[in-house]
Amino acid sequence: MTIKSPLLSRPGAVEAAGADAGVASHYGEPLREQRALAAGTAVVDLSHRGVVTVSGPDRLSWLNTLSSQQVTNLQPGESSELLLLSVQGRIEFDARVVDDGGTTWLIVEAAEAAPLAEWLNRMKFMLRVEIADVSEDWAVIGSTRAVPEWSALKVWQDPWPHVGAGGYAYSVVGEDAHPGAERPWFEYLVPAAELEATVADRPLAGVSAAEALRVAAWRPRLGAETDDKTIPHELDLLRTAVHLAKGCYKGQETIARVHNLGHPPRRLVFLQLDGSQHTMPEAGSPVLLGERKVGTVTSVAQHYEMGPIALAVIKRSVGPDEILTVMDGEEPYTAAQEVIVAPDAGQVVGRQTGFLRGTHK
Repeated sequence: MTIKSPLLSRPGAVEAAGADAGVASHYGEPLREQRALAAGTAVVDLSHRGVVTVSGPDRLSWLNTLSSQQVTNLQPGESSELLLLSVQGRIEFDARVVDDGGTTWLIVEAAEAAPLAEWLNRMKFMLRVEIADVSEDWAVIGSTRAVPEWSALKVWQDPWPHVGAGGYAYSVVGEDAHPGAERPWFEYLVPAAELEATVADRPLAGVSAAEALRVAAWRPRLGAETDDKTIPHELDLLRTAVHLAKGCYKGQETIARVHNLGHPPRRLVFLQLDGSQHTMPEAGSPVLLGERKVGTVTSVAQHYEMGPIALAVIKRSVGPDEILTVMDGEEPYTAAQEVIVAPDAGQVVGRQTGFLRGTHK
């Protein structure tokens, strides 16, 4: 069921489609809204997001055993990210995590809340945990700045692009040079009935603005950058969502094996698209090297400074200096790539907490 935001009644609101249906894509001036969101003077309605709660005294230790992340000692108000994987190490759920001391809040994509709650309920056995899909009762508001007036609200702060404890970066740039460092990101949890009153007369940006900033920050999104074969290494998600030294969990063998080999089979890449056309390619468009398909565009956006940009998942064997072509039907778009996940294990920056490639077993 799509949750329709009351903020769609705001002047100029144009509803988004696909995974973002139910909220505004923009309010009439997409690039101005994007600039305001980047500057921290506007917020974005994400009330279509799914929200699942886990309460009970065993909640954190239980989630720790199920997921890729170390959350046993997660402190109230501290933010994290966890993945739930298949036995083959493929990503099934990606959750933003914040705990308030009594309840763990999981913010997920709209379509993931009900399946996640159902899956968690099947896994609780005799443990003291209670799971609820509260998506209809809670809304999410996004911002690139902390909002002092909302200090009493529960808030998730995106750890991206910082390398967490036990994490590992597959990029060729350090944290200071990573474009994600230019995009602080906060998601506030608001009772759905109080959404309009909480936003009040604060300027709004559409979700297309948030997407453009996400793409520019190289931040992967479940359902966009993922498919049924995606493993975390391909998207550089070991930096924020995986703890390499925690206890056993489903999919851990794949995580360790690929990490010790030094490279995943595919890699996420940022594309700067030729802006001479008046259109942009669609997500799902093939990426070509010469006449050969080497990947797929996963997200496309019009950035207020860089113009048309995209994320794509391509074969690891593609050289980082190759100029690629994105085909949208019969329309070709030249695409210059920026390396996100390094094709060569020797190029990666690694983590900043003393972990060296090849030493973890």
